[in-house]
Amino acid sequence: MEEIEKSGFANYYVDHTIGVWPQSAGGFPFSAAQFQSTGDIITDLTEDMAAEQKARTTYDNILRLVHDQEVCEPIKFLRAREVVHFQRFGEALRIVQDHLDSKNFYAFNPGFDCCKGNTK
Repeated sequence: MEEIEKSGFANYYVDHTIGVWPQSAGGFPFSAAQFQSTGDIITDLTEDMAAEQKARTTYDNILRLVHDQEVCEPIKFLRAREVVHFQRFGEALRIVQDHLDSKNFYAFNPGFDCCKGNTK
């Protein structure tokens, strides 16, 4: 308890004991509002790729600040996972684009417009 109080986590401890409560580094709690989905596969996959890059950048920043190997090793694993996720989303995006009219894949929502014959 002494260590928790000295570290400034007493308020956190009161609400969550030592459980994980997802929040940003700024203290903002996680909410579903952080998910982005438009229903357009190209837009959504691009958003997914951006989210993976943002997470990788966060892990890079943590690794620049923290030098304790017990902390760094799991962060390195998580960082590597973000890189792989980015690559997989990129592959999915390429597959989607390969199956669309390559001259027109930004001009319509393939989830709706391709089924109606509307490819303006």
